[in-house]
Amino acid sequence: MNEFMEFFNGSSADTVSTSVKLLLLFTVLSLAPSILILMTSFTRIMIVLSFVRTSLATQQMPPNQVLIGLSLFLTFFIMAPTFQEVNDEALTPLFNEEINLEEAYDKAAIPFKEFMSKHTRQKDLELFLNYSGAKRPESISDIPMTSLVPAFALSEIKTAFQIGFMIFIPFLVIDMVVASVLMSMGMMMLPPVMISLPFKILLFVLVDGWYLVIKSLLESF
Repeated sequence: MNEFMEFFNGSSADTVSTSVKLLLLFTVLSLAPSILILMTSFTRIMIVLSFVRTSLATQQMPPNQVLIGLSLFLTFFIMAPTFQEVNDEALTPLFNEEINLEEAYDKAAIPFKEFMSKHTRQKDLELFLNYSGAKRPESISDIPMTSLVPAFALSEIKTAFQIGFMIFIPFLVIDMVVASVLMSMGMMMLPPVMISLPFKILLFVLVDGWYLVIKSLLESF
């Protein structure tokens, strides 16, 4: 016990600073999956790409690892300005011992709040603000993260489903045409999905579908 007290009483500033950095690192690593999924563009990108694969009816092609990896790198690309601002305004001053941990958190939250509020519907935000009984914020920095994060996630899911619906339409038309042709020919025992799959893949390749989908996702942010 005495040695434990002597550690805190006699620790140098460098030791305390290193301990704070390690604590911050472990905290960020433990929250990284939640931050990545709910506070960035990852949710929208992953849902839209999953819709593309489902509409093509290619089962597990592309594989989940490819979709997750592509979504991850697209997220880093889209969020690069936000991450850079967090590094310049919060992490670098913290590691240089210019600000404390609480100030670093407040400064790091502002870029994320600006990004999320830009893509959050007012209706969704008001839902959580009214439920929590919070006062109407006067600025973006006044919006509590506990209300903004779920509102942003809800808005992202709706936007992703809207994009997914538009992706489904042309492939649904192909399925309907193929099913009608097979029925008119009396070939009811042949699965329409088996016949329509090559045509859907051909259409997707001819229009350069992956380029158009990724371009639409980038422009949506």
